[in-house]
Amino acid sequence: KNFNCNAKIELLRDNVYHLTLNETTLSMHDVVVLQKATFTNSCLPSRFYNSTGLILHLLDCLKTGEGNIRLSQDGLCGQNTTYDETTCKELTNAGDLSHVIKLDGRKKTCVCCKLPGSKPEVSLTLNAMDAPVKPQEATNVMKKLGSVLTMMGNSSTAAVKIGNITGVVAKLPQLNPPSLNFGFAGTGDVNILEEQTTQVGGFFRTIQIPKEATEMAVKKNGLYAGVLLFPNLSQKDGSSSSIFNNEILGIEMGAEISNLSDTIDIRYSSMNTSGFSAVCSSWNGKGSPNWTTDGCQTVEVNGSITCQCTHLTFFAILMSPTPTNISATVYKTLTKITEAGCGVSMFFLGAGLFMHFLIRKTKSSNATTILINLFIALFALNFCFLINKTIADLKNDSGCVAMAAFLHYSMLATFTWFSMQALHLYISLRKLSANTKHYIYKICITGWVTPAVVIIALLAAKKYGNIVIQVDDGTSENMCWIPDSSVHVGLNVGYYAIVFLFTFSIFSITVMQILHFKSKPVQDQEISASKTKFLSILGLFFLLGISWAFAFFSYGPLLIPSFYIFTILNSFQGFLLFIYYYHSTKITPEANSGSRTGSSSTPTVAENIYTASSK
Repeated sequence: KNFNCNAKIELLRDNVYHLTLNETTLSMHDVVVLQKATFTNSCLPSRFYNSTGLILHLLDCLKTGEGNIRLSQDGLCGQNTTYDETTCKELTNAGDLSHVIKLDGRKKTCVCCKLPGSKPEVSLTLNAMDAPVKPQEATNVMKKLGSVLTMMGNSSTAAVKIGNITGVVAKLPQLNPPSLNFGFAGTGDVNILEEQTTQVGGFFRTIQIPKEATEMAVKKNGLYAGVLLFPNLSQKDGSSSSIFNNEILGIEMGAEISNLSDTIDIRYSSMNTSGFSAVCSSWNGKGSPNWTTDGCQTVEVNGSITCQCTHLTFFAILMSPTPTNISATVYKTLTKITEAGCGVSMFFLGAGLFMHFLIRKTKSSNATTILINLFIALFALNFCFLINKTIADLKNDSGCVAMAAFLHYSMLATFTWFSMQALHLYISLRKLSANTKHYIYKICITGWVTPAVVIIALLAAKKYGNIVIQVDDGTSENMCWIPDSSVHVGLNVGYYAIVFLFTFSIFSITVMQILHFKSKPVQDQEISASKTKFLSILGLFFLLGISWAFAFFSYGPLLIPSFYIFTILNSFQGFLLFIYYYHSTKITPEANSGSRTGSSSTPTVAENIYTASSK
């Protein structure tokens, strides 16, 4: 009666079969897989038909030793089936009730291709909006998500569809609210998951909302948890980054949820990030999308990315083009040179500052004051660079933002003081400083305030965060810096380019004066004069930051050699500036006398071009 044994058997490969049966067949009939096409019963029909219950134990009447396998009514493989995404992809037209059974002798290995979890209790379709959805419209949808509760009636969960926007809303019990887990299939359908983990196969996106978040929402009179997936959200942020799969995920609980110790985990499976740097980002829903990494950590494992976030809002993965991975050998060598160079520079810069403030307590000339300010900026830059990786590895968002801001400020301050050095050199040669009121104060304000304005603007725009430096051996290093490559290149290269044009112009003019200066025709002094000219030019080269051009203006085949030149030269910058400071401040009586009288400014150019007019 009502006998239906329709089945589909597909050979996938040796000993691996795709067997599809409908639920009626499984629940109403006893199904046995015969590994040998022989039906040799070992019991009388009367015994077989006298079995009680709907399921006739057919396997008991078949001869043993034939390797026959019985499939129970609880599912093709009983309660021990699991979802295997890789195996299920091999199925042709796999449905929710498809299984893969691997038969190896008497051993049976089963995989269920029915997605884990359960469907929401009801499905609600709301009025669709014109596509593409605008950011402000997405914000309004999330804010009004609570209105769905009345439409749900007594149901605790509901699948929501608004045009091409799909999602789920779950009511929060007022007593002991649980953690919530949702899985989004490729079609946009949502399942309610029971497992306390985002590591569930078969879903393109899985979301885990911890118990801490649901309890916090209930305490703040939150009645629900809603998750919506927005495909093709209209946005214009002007950056070089793109949103992965052009989709944004919004999470709302009817209350402000932030500073969670147990993070909200959003797992993106089947991620292809080749040639890109992927970073989890969030947008607070105000104005145009302004993505930030604050409050979110990016964890990338085996082709999947998990965003671990401490707050609720809109989430997405930003994809930024990454440069070609640097060679592991080159990276390690440059790192060692840089760390050693920073240490050496800090030592001599610190020695210069110690001498200036604690030993030489006499009133400083304008030239020395500007030089000491450069010392401070360079010392801060080297120090911030050395501790940057340590701060980045702490995985503290606020600490990393602060570290990136301090590092960036010290770098821009160093560039600015290079230009202040060049400006003072030009003014000194033209003897204009004496006519400028509060000259040194104006120089100092410009040197320290100008970069501060840039840093404050970037902090307001939330442009600082953690970046990952990829190495070709598969390893990576964290650094607190500017994740947006367009901001990094446009701002820093542009800033230094302006400084370089000015400093290099002054450098060229000064070098021409040094080379054209003719010293007294005393044969014994010719070698000394040439040496003095060379040292003066070398001192100016580092004093005006010309060596930084190797880092900012090199591309293509010259990139790696330029990195080596830059790191080696800058390793000696602190030492050479210390020597320059020591010799320039040692000749104060003669230099000051010549400066006041102005009787020998030209000869001083060859001997010490910078301190000729120090007052």
